[in-house]
Amino acid sequence: MVKSQSTEQSTPTSTVPILEFDRVGLEYIVDGKPRRIIEEISLTIQPGEFVSFVGPSGCGKTSILRMVSGLAPAPIGEVRYHGTKIVKPLKTVGIAFQSPVLLPWRNIIDNVMLPLEVVQPYKREMKTNKAKLVQTAEELLIAVGLKDFQRQFPWQLSGGMRQRASLCRALIHQPEILLLDEPFGALDPFTREEMWAMLQELWLRVKCTCILITHDLREAAFLSDKVYVMAPRPSSILYESQVSLPQPMTTEMMLSDEFNHLVADLRRHIHRN
Repeated sequence: MVKSQSTEQSTPTSTVPILEFDRVGLEYIVDGKPRRIIEEISLTIQPGEFVSFVGPSGCGKTSILRMVSGLAPAPIGEVRYHGTKIVKPLKTVGIAFQSPVLLPWRNIIDNVMLPLEVVQPYKREMKTNKAKLVQTAEELLIAVGLKDFQRQFPWQLSGGMRQRASLCRALIHQPEILLLDEPFGALDPFTREEMWAMLQELWLRVKCTCILITHDLREAAFLSDKVYVMAPRPSSILYESQVSLPQPMTTEMMLSDEFNHLVADLRRHIHRN
């Protein structure tokens, strides 16, 4: 069954949240006047939860990821990580974008290991225990089906394979939070569905907290524990849908009435304004 509910009826949980959005807003100055992008968002995200944000272009979805990462802290209200306001970049975050952005002069395993060269304490460990870290990278690549492509260069791989490597790079330093900004938007529909299953397998394995930004309602329904629908700007959370389909999901389950009812429910709320 799929249980969907509005944000006003959300049932609180006793689990201590990893992230708290407290009356978060966003505005830019355009032609000397403030233009509100996000009116107000208040919500919590629990450890190990997979949450998606869907909504029209320009409603501030990607800005939410910037606030969580600390690359652009919330200018209005607060985003708190383990109860502390985020005011600078977090080291415990991994990010994967729509474009894999792999360095063309580095082979795949060296691209995956790049964060370990700049993030402490792994930067120190690279000097003292590199073999163990290489093994971790190899295990991730094996998990996503790239065992035989570790020494290849990005230009030698397909788009889907490059995105698999990008996800490994985002996870190599064992982040608490994985931020996904339209990671599969540039892929063809068949490859995209394969990537959903692969990402789900990775998430179930590492159980980090995931936040996904997507325009694909089927993607959100397939991967998420919870889906937030954002209104057009100035945006707020228009609707919250709690997904209780069994995990792991399969592509066959996307043919079920429960799955299609969930997607239709999300679509109805996106278009209600």
